[in-house]
Amino acid sequence: MRKLFRGAAALATSVVAVVALSASVAAKPVDAWAGCPEGAVCVYPQNQNPAVKPTHVFHRYGAHNLSNKFGHHWVLNNQYGGATANLCTGYNGAGCGSPIAAKTGVYADLTPINSIRLNR
Repeated sequence: MRKLFRGAAALATSVVAVVALSASVAAKPVDAWAGCPEGAVCVYPQNQNPAVKPTHVFHRYGAHNLSNKFGHHWVLNNQYGGATANLCTGYNGAGCGSPIAAKTGVYADLTPINSIRLNR
C-alpha cells in the first residue's frame, strides 16, 4: 500500500512540475517598444524625447481622431506584418500623408494633424 501512495505522490509531483513548466513556456512577454505594445500605434506627450510612456495607444484598424495635440510628438508604429499608419490633416482619416512603416516611428509636428489612420 505504501508503494501505491509513493507512486501516486511521485506522479502528482511530476504532473505539477510539467504543468508549471508548460505555463512558464506558454507565457509570452509582450513585445513593447518604448511602452507601446506590439500591434499598436502610439502617440507620446509633446517634446517627450526619447519616447517613454504613450498618451494614446491605438489597436484597431481605421481612423482615430485626435484633439489638442500641438507641437512635436513621437508617433511609433509597433504593428507587424507590413501594417502601416498615416498622419492625416483631416478628421476621420482624410488628407493623409506618407505611410509610416511597421516597426518605425516619426517625430512629427502634430499641430496640423487631426487623425491617425491604421492600415492593414
